[in-house]
Amino acid sequence: MPRPAALAAASLLAGLTAVAAGVSSGAQAAPTPPPNHNQAYTKVPILIETKVGPNNDIPCTVKADKYQPAGVDAAHPAPAILTTNGFGGAKDDSGQAAGSSAFAKAGYVVISYSGLGFGGSDCKITLDDPDYDGKAGKQIVDVLAGTRPYTLDDGSGRQETINYVAATRTKQGPDPKVGMIGGSYGGQIQFSIAEQDPRIDAIIPMITWNDLSYSLAPNNTDTLKGVTYGTPGVAKKEWIDLFFGVGILDGLQNTQTDPSRNVGCPNFADQACTSAAQLNSAGYPDDATLALARHASVSSYLSRIRIPTLLVQGQHDTLFNLQEAVATYKALRAQGTETRMVWFSGGHSGPTAAGDLDLSRGVDYSYLGRRWINWMDRYVRGNTAASAGPAFEYFRDWVPYDTSAANAGTDVAKAYAQSSTAFTGTPTSTLYLSGTDALTPSSGSVATGASQFGVTPAGTSYSETSALEGSTVNHDVYDQPGTFASYTSPALTQDAVLVGAPKLTVRLDAPVAAGAQASGPGGKLVLFAKLYDVAPDGTQKLQHRLISPVRIKDVTQPVTIELPGVAQRFAAGHRIRLVIAGGDLAYANNAVAQPVTVNTSPVAPGRLELPLVSALAF
Repeated sequence: MPRPAALAAASLLAGLTAVAAGVSSGAQAAPTPPPNHNQAYTKVPILIETKVGPNNDIPCTVKADKYQPAGVDAAHPAPAILTTNGFGGAKDDSGQAAGSSAFAKAGYVVISYSGLGFGGSDCKITLDDPDYDGKAGKQIVDVLAGTRPYTLDDGSGRQETINYVAATRTKQGPDPKVGMIGGSYGGQIQFSIAEQDPRIDAIIPMITWNDLSYSLAPNNTDTLKGVTYGTPGVAKKEWIDLFFGVGILDGLQNTQTDPSRNVGCPNFADQACTSAAQLNSAGYPDDATLALARHASVSSYLSRIRIPTLLVQGQHDTLFNLQEAVATYKALRAQGTETRMVWFSGGHSGPTAAGDLDLSRGVDYSYLGRRWINWMDRYVRGNTAASAGPAFEYFRDWVPYDTSAANAGTDVAKAYAQSSTAFTGTPTSTLYLSGTDALTPSSGSVATGASQFGVTPAGTSYSETSALEGSTVNHDVYDQPGTFASYTSPALTQDAVLVGAPKLTVRLDAPVAAGAQASGPGGKLVLFAKLYDVAPDGTQKLQHRLISPVRIKDVTQPVTIELPGVAQRFAAGHRIRLVIAGGDLAYANNAVAQPVTVNTSPVAPGRLELPLVSALAF
């Protein structure tokens, strides 16, 4: 079975106002690339023996490729890059190889390896858990340090060591200059290694998670910290099924490499199969599933990430959304870690804009490629003249630029808005729910209203076919009549640019859910909130098909929902529409049918708070 295009993209190294407080509306010049990024290099397939697990007693052979730039030797050492694939990928993927060769051409020694359970490497998939994937990665850093041998993957059995990575001598041994870069599964692994290995100097995690329990079963209310919630979330059934299918297939295809990986739970740690069954049957994670997912998440050990971190997250991503990067960004900055953030055009759920993220022509071709090499040159190579870039920047899909193959990589810089100050996402404008169907900018004009709709165990709205939308399938979004409430603003008289995650506060009447408060997560009300851009002709657009599922802890209290994070322009003449729906086909849904009423009044109005570049004008 071929991997879906979006999931394949996740495996690629390269595939990959103020915003509320301070983003300029113009673009800055692209970072100036340092010279000589077209060095020759040699590439050698190697095997690395590791031992992983809580007791370090599980042997795993890792397949890797070693890239050595011409002229780099013991007398002329160079810094190194360590990288691995996204979920379902391998070191041999075209994008993974392109990114690795791009850094080798830029003068970096590179080890690109297939993660545990993928691409011929031994052992099962353990979700980038620090005790397994993290420990394996730490031992690969030993190879770069020259303290652990590797074996040539040519059948000869010959072992060699690396003695040409630039390093500092310490009492603990060589401390090599090493940076990491990678996307999705290859993004999280950077945290998993860096939290236990101080030899990692800088990282560029792309399109990855903050809390995997949120990624697979989000709840955009009852938040404890970042995106981590108290009340169990709403299972992304399509994404879950896709990932397990891809992981199991990889195990079957590589049975000859490690037959043990298909014993018990096929190609996954045993708890993963139990958790997948739980998510699909109950529609929410139990305690064991939460423990599994969170132990494999940077949210659980953020305090141990103290190295320069450039977060690159995709706007077109229903798997790992922008809120996940924001959660990591804010937490790292709060503890004083040097952290910057980029929101690029693509992601797991859609294509990348021309020239936006492309290392196939080397690091100098694309704007982001130059941003990445500058990050590594500054914090790994030690070149303080290399720019760290803006504190925050985001791609604007409404800004035109030259998309020709010759010029897109450079000209795409025009589409980025950049800020020298940190992203906050603080709301700047508020719309109020009025009557049964209106959004008004004035709290004084709110009319009392109660909008009632029904929810059922069926998915009554359609947002996407996860990972396949836009490639294999391309269906219109819809909400079945009678299964949602909607509130629409007047037409805008000037453009409104939304950058961040809106906040919705509503009061509900849901007697069935209220009566089932003590019955556990399955009895709690599930809703889906989203924003549409409504054109003058009435057509509506759901930005990148992003929605916010919630499982409501207590329907008798006001509910605050974080809507999807976006960088989106609502053009003059368009209207903003809020929809609160009772179901979605890509997710788990309510356990029982029941009526739901959204209430608003001048005394207690529903509120939609928006982080905008400029004030709303109607």
